[in-house]
Amino acid sequence: MAARGVHVALGVLCALCVSALAGCGSAGTGGLESAGPTSPAVGPVRLWPDLPPATNPPIDYGESDIQRVPGIRVAGGDVRSVDAVEVVRAEVRARPDARSGADGLYEETARAIGACVSEPASCPVMRPYYRDLTGDGRDELIVGIRMPEQQVAVRVYRAEEGGLTRIMSTVDQVISVELAGRDLIMRVGSAGIPGYEYRTAWAWDERQGSMLPTRDEIVRTGPSGGRSPAGRGPGPGPEVGVGSGSGSEAGTASRPDPGPSGTTPAPTPVPPPEESP
Repeated sequence: MAARGVHVALGVLCALCVSALAGCGSAGTGGLESAGPTSPAVGPVRLWPDLPPATNPPIDYGESDIQRVPGIRVAGGDVRSVDAVEVVRAEVRARPDARSGADGLYEETARAIGACVSEPASCPVMRPYYRDLTGDGRDELIVGIRMPEQQVAVRVYRAEEGGLTRIMSTVDQVISVELAGRDLIMRVGSAGIPGYEYRTAWAWDERQGSMLPTRDEIVRTGPSGGRSPAGRGPGPGPEVGVGSGSGSEAGTASRPDPGPSGTTPAPTPVPPPEESP
């Protein structure tokens, strides 16, 4: 009887296996169904593989942005103890003729900064902001400087060894500057491409010891096609997070820095969002 029972059990299992195989993929049986043919995977293709490597690599990006601010002492390593206007004035005194690069300012801007004490109403240095951008538990100082041609210089300073070091400096035709976590995000008008804007996220790089642009996108913010009056694009649309791609068409893009000599029009700069000092 025991042997007969084993044969019966084996026969039932075989029948179940055959039934399962026969029903696999058939509709209405609850079994697996084919998703159809799968497109073949396409790997990256390297163009011009015979190009020789560069023999003279460029200097590290951000190297020229790192500057010790002369004559500024930071009490207790707290950047809130320094006057943002005095910080910028110290840089202008050290390099009064700088018209390009990380220290570049328009001549009239440099003069206005020199007169900030006697004429505070016309001082181009905007209110400072504070945020821990380096992750060391201490705030950095964020300064904006209004300039002609609707441009804004954005500079970031870090307290080091009792003094102040500038770890970021850039100039652009700014729409807005925002803080998201430890990133500083700049929205910039895209001259010559109506309906688009650049969005660049700057973040601390420990190896360089400076803030570097970690994501640079060109984002559609309005209707495409055609040129609006005076060569200006439509105003920005709904806010889109940098790198999210949600509700926008975005891609990485390289763009020139207009610098103080730029003449292309752009939207009026808007100060950063209010934040508790």
